[in-house]
Formats: sequence, C-alpha cells, structure tokens
Amino acid sequence: MPPCPAGPIIPGMSSPEHAAAAIDQSIPPSTGRHIDFDKLPTFYNDSSFWCMTATQFMGAFNDNLYKQLVLLLSIAAVSVVGGEAKDDQSLAMFVFAAPFLAFTGYAGYLSDKFGKRGIIILCKFAEVIIMALGGLGFYIYWKSGSLTFLYFVLFLMGTHSAFFGPGKYGILPEMLRERDLPRANGFMLMTTFLAIIFGTVVAGMLLATGRLWAASTACVVIAVIGTITSFGVRRVPAANPNLKFQASALTVPPDMRAMLAADRPLLAALLVSSVFWLLAGMVPSAVNAVGKIELGVGDAYTSVLAGLIGVGIAIGCVIGGIVSKGSVDFRLLRIGCIGMLVCLVIAGIPGGGDAVGVVDAAGNFSNLPGIGEGRQWLGFWGSLPVMLLLGAFTGLFAVPLQVFMQSRPPEDKKGRMIAVMNQANWVGVLVSAALYWAISRGVETAGWPRATMFLFIAALTLPIALFYHPKHESSATAAP
Repeated sequence: MPPCPAGPIIPGMSSPEHAAAAIDQSIPPSTGRHIDFDKLPTFYNDSSFWCMTATQFMGAFNDNLYKQLVLLLSIAAVSVVGGEAKDDQSLAMFVFAAPFLAFTGYAGYLSDKFGKRGIIILCKFAEVIIMALGGLGFYIYWKSGSLTFLYFVLFLMGTHSAFFGPGKYGILPEMLRERDLPRANGFMLMTTFLAIIFGTVVAGMLLATGRLWAASTACVVIAVIGTITSFGVRRVPAANPNLKFQASALTVPPDMRAMLAADRPLLAALLVSSVFWLLAGMVPSAVNAVGKIELGVGDAYTSVLAGLIGVGIAIGCVIGGIVSKGSVDFRLLRIGCIGMLVCLVIAGIPGGGDAVGVVDAAGNFSNLPGIGEGRQWLGFWGSLPVMLLLGAFTGLFAVPLQVFMQSRPPEDKKGRMIAVMNQANWVGVLVSAALYWAISRGVETAGWPRATMFLFIAALTLPIALFYHPKHESSATAAP
C-alpha cells in the first residue's frame, strides 16, 4: 500500500514499510550528537537529501518490480506445469512479508547504534548481490519452471528492505533542519509512491516481452544505481552508540500494552488498522489472478489494473488530507469503507461471457473483454474505473485512521505507538497471505470465477462498515 498525505503529525501515511519515519520524526535528534543544523545547506540545495531520495526511490522501485514479477510468475508457472490455472501468489506474499515482522525491531536498533548512513550503504550493496541471485533464479525458472529459488531471493529482498527501512527515513531528522522535515518527508513519500506504481507497471511490461533476462538486468542495474547514489548521503553521528538491545523491541512493551488496555478507542483503531492491511494485502494478488486467469489480458495489462489502485490511493489520500484540515474526521473513514465495500462487490460480480484477451501474431493483446463479455462482469475496460475508485476510497479510509493513531497517544509514547502499529500491520499482511491461499484454493476447487475472491474480501470488510463508528474529534486529542 502506497503512502499518502495524512495530517499534521506526519505528511504521509505510514504503510508497514514507512512507519519507521514516524518513529524518528516524533523524537527530535539528540543535541548531544553535535550536529550543527545552522551550517547545513538549505533543503532544495542539499545534495545529500537528493542522493537519499534517489537511493530510496531505486530501492522502492526494485522492491515492487521484483515482487510483482514473482507474483505474476506465481500464476503463470503453476498453470503451465499443472495444466490448470492455479494461483500460488500467497507463498510469495508470505516470504516477502515475514522478514519485516521478524527483523524490523532489530533493524531499528542497529540503525541507531551504528549510524544510519553505514546501514544504508551496506543494504544497497546487499541489494546488488540479492538481485544478481535473482538473475540466477530467473534462469532456473526459464530452464525448469521452478520458482523455489525466486521465492528464496524474494525472502532476501524482504529482509534487505526490513533493515533498510529504519535508516532511510530515520536519517532525515539527523541531516535536515527541523523546519525542512515536513517538506522533505512529503517529497520522499511522494517519490516512494511513484516508485511503487512504476515498479508494478514496469514488471508487467517486462514480463510481457518474454525476456526474463531483461527483467533480471533491470533489477541489477537499478540496485547498482541506488548503491552509487547512497555514497552521496552525508555522514551523521550514530544516534545512540551506547544503546543496548532489549528483547522488548521485538514485541509490544509492557507500558504500551497497559496504555492500549486503558484506551479502548486506540486499541480498536489498532485492530482495525491490522485488519485493513490484511484486506489490502489480498487485493493486489486478486487483481493479478483476475487479470491473468479470468480476463486473459496478460502481464502488462494486469499490472496496469494494479497500478490504477495505487493512483486512486494517492488521489483519495490527498483529498482526505485536505478535507480533514487538522482533525480526525472519521466521516471520511465511513465514506471510504462503504466505497471500498461497493467497489469490491462490483469487482466480484461474475459475468456470463467467456471472452478473454487475444494475442495477435506480433504478440500484442487485442479484443480485451468489456462489460459483460468475460467471466468477470466488469471485464478489463469496466475494471479500470472501478480499480481507480477502489484506491481512492481506500485512501479516504486510511487517512483518519492513521492520523488518530499518530495523535491519540501522549507525546512520550507516540513513536513507540507507531512502532506497535507497524508490528500489527505486518501481522495483518502475513495473515492475508494465509487467508488468500485458503480463499483462492476454495475458489479453484469450487470452479468459481476468480472474481468471486473480491466478494470474500468484501465480506471481511463488512464488519468494519457495520460496527466501527468512532466519533469525530480533534487530532490534538491525546489519550488520558
């Protein structure tokens, strides 16, 4: 899920990958580290910031490029080997998400103890090696049809991103003036969002050519460029070189558990956020399955559908941020939830036709199914506006929920609350992998159209629409 403008606490929505930004922004840099911010260059003239922005853009682009390549191949590979159109994306979802839950807490500890610039550079070197291994994985797939090694590389990529995340956002308060942080984070989150969209769409286009070597080469080249730009990031002192690792960093600290137990609205928001990411984790894979199996429109057009959701999320988040005007407006959440529910139901309506995309002699797709022409009622052309609206309503839903969890806790607990939210969200993503596996296998066994997976996701959304009705309040409201 891409980031989006969320409110006055942080100028961007913290997806699980981006929550580290909030942790470091909520705690000002220690004055004991002797950083003379008055001598730093202005925001727009700071080459170090632009190098960091380029580095994280390349990393986010590569993450989503490689992940989408493996997700799409997870459909194609089993359909060729087994003779039936099956869907093994759930395994890819799990192996990518698991490292974030396992290593994010330890990664944050390392970035504070040893310095974020060094962690960033080491991660970028690791990315080059991992993407080179990805090339070997693509070769193995080309020769044997096996995805096992590609899944292993995807796990390594998730591990790399888990260690890269705390440093890439946490370094900003250490190398920029405080007054530049809102604009800097906003710009970085915007470029990350663009990288997510571009990576998803480009993956489909590269795979559509049938040249896996081109996809592999692109991943390695992007990793190399990101490594080069990382050397332009300014050196900053370690935030806390004497920091001792505590096992509680990997779980929910006792005082945070006590706060959540005493503040039921905050606990409810945390649970809803986790469920939200559970649902959000299944939607892209469902789109891939419908596009490739149901509509037969190939990798490129399928990735366009997935990319439109990202565009819609950006639109919805911008609208939500403008309308909220510094308050937690839960009316937007209700509108977003109902809109998501309606879009999912419409996307899940089976069609009476059997039309699929046709590949001509040049390898181009034509006769893309329209409304009522395929096993999914919307077809490809009808799905375009619905996917865009689904993303927009998702953005409206996410903005007030995000701002509430950032603003509700007391000042001394805001950073740790966002860390807890990060953990809860990744639990949701991991559960989504298992749940998607169960739903997709059930749909395959019953012989239903893949579009009905959207109906299952809608059914999981329904309890939130029916029972979660928090009251509108100022974003400055803190927990008692």
